[in-house]
Amino acid sequence: MALNIPGLVSLSVFFTLTLATGIWASWKSKKDQQNRNPTEMAIVGGRNISVFIGLFTATATWVGGAYINGTAEIVYLPSKGLLWVQAPVGFALSLVIGGFFFVNPMRSKNYVTVMDPLQETYGNMMGSLLFIPPLLGEVFWFAAILASLGATMRVILDIGGSLAIIVSACTVILYTLLGGLYSVAYTDVIQLVFITLSLWVCIPFALVNSATESIYYTAIHQSYQDPWIGKIEKQYVGRWLDDFFYLVLGSIPWQTYFQRVLSAASPGQARLISYLSGLGCFSMAIPSVLIGAVAASTDWNQTSYGLPSPLERGESAMILPLVLHYLCPAYISIAGLGAIAAAAMSSADSALLSAGSMFAHNIYRKILRKKATETEVLWAMRTSMLVFGAGAAGLAFYSSSVYDLWFLSGELVYALLFPQLCCALFAPSTNTYGSAAGFLVGLVLRLLAGEPALSISPVICYSACSLVNGTYSQLFPFKTFTMLLTLGTIIAVSYLAAVLFQRNLLPRRWDVCNITGGTGTLIPLQQMEKQMGSPTVALEENRD
Repeated sequence: MALNIPGLVSLSVFFTLTLATGIWASWKSKKDQQNRNPTEMAIVGGRNISVFIGLFTATATWVGGAYINGTAEIVYLPSKGLLWVQAPVGFALSLVIGGFFFVNPMRSKNYVTVMDPLQETYGNMMGSLLFIPPLLGEVFWFAAILASLGATMRVILDIGGSLAIIVSACTVILYTLLGGLYSVAYTDVIQLVFITLSLWVCIPFALVNSATESIYYTAIHQSYQDPWIGKIEKQYVGRWLDDFFYLVLGSIPWQTYFQRVLSAASPGQARLISYLSGLGCFSMAIPSVLIGAVAASTDWNQTSYGLPSPLERGESAMILPLVLHYLCPAYISIAGLGAIAAAAMSSADSALLSAGSMFAHNIYRKILRKKATETEVLWAMRTSMLVFGAGAAGLAFYSSSVYDLWFLSGELVYALLFPQLCCALFAPSTNTYGSAAGFLVGLVLRLLAGEPALSISPVICYSACSLVNGTYSQLFPFKTFTMLLTLGTIIAVSYLAAVLFQRNLLPRRWDVCNITGGTGTLIPLQQMEKQMGSPTVALEENRD
């Protein structure tokens, strides 16, 4: 295939526009920075992001390359189908639940990152341990996005995937370094508009292509492959529910989400941004669903792509760009390429800013350099973003393993961080002992459950664990089970430790986490004992 010159020019124009917007937003942030904390300006936009901008940037954070490409792929796959497309509803519910329960306690206390309540409740050292899963998740996410974009450009434009990865990484790193959240938020507006317009312009041409059967007919009838509506077999109900709860609850404890709502001017605006962005996420999945349905309804032998089909060639992950390229006129498919690039960059910059923000604020400022100046923290943030971005770009060349590591780290965030955040916000009587025990239990249980994608065999085979083609598959909802067990462990061990030290069943000199001393602030234990059903005693809580 020859080099796609018009597509390359279109992509260059889009990258230039995005970079120019990011640089302009950086100038605007410096102009608005007068008499404001420079670090807070970079991390949460000085808490001055409007509802309009907040809605766009919160929606664009979730509507990334994996979202639009993955939705189309799942609809297209004969073994999956529309009923297995859980991300649109899952993310929408996640944003609604986050807005209803989590936004107010986070925004009303003026937290800067999702790690702040964890460090406040369980101490800086435990917070630094809890920082590891989300950091790995953000870096692997950035790498996976770059890898996906590189693979797409290689197939559609016939250019080296490594070149696309390097150019994309440099563009994102540059404007994120310059303007922080301001640059990310304003470029998100451009990117989300580009995604919406580009995909909707392409869909009518794909639907009426002569090689495509009616998607209404193929939804429930066998044509070139099984109906794209899909089905959920009885033995897979547990896995379906597990994945669904993972998307709904596991999408909450991420800095990329809280960075948006914490940048709002008030808790009310923060909740509104969260609710509306949930609706935005759901609506943005519609074009991808239609494209996946078109792909499942197409006789590929009638296109220049030919046979075997994308499924048989192992290219189902790129079904969205393939539909745009082979089922739409050339001048239309160029717009679709811009949508893919925009989707990738809208999530990549969020991941990079999130990782740098948590490191600078929660690790550098609170642990490594407690007396650091604001300028020093800002440069630590920029340096860490440069390091994380370069590392992610390097990992992007190992695309298949990066995706698998991203999924595993995301599951660790669900199993470990979500229960910790719930306890820190809604069960403040929990303490460092419970947090450490919950972290250990959750980590061990998740790793012992195995990971087929990384060729890690399970040590614990839950009920309905099956061996398929030499690989064990867990059909039991073990991710949610692990999360619930972690939550129970935090509460139970916290209560047990408090009772043992309060009643002198253990010497207080063994209280290395200082839960009975420190500030000397007395709080009633009744909150915890309501959960455990025990008599009320008084407890001193250390807030370090």
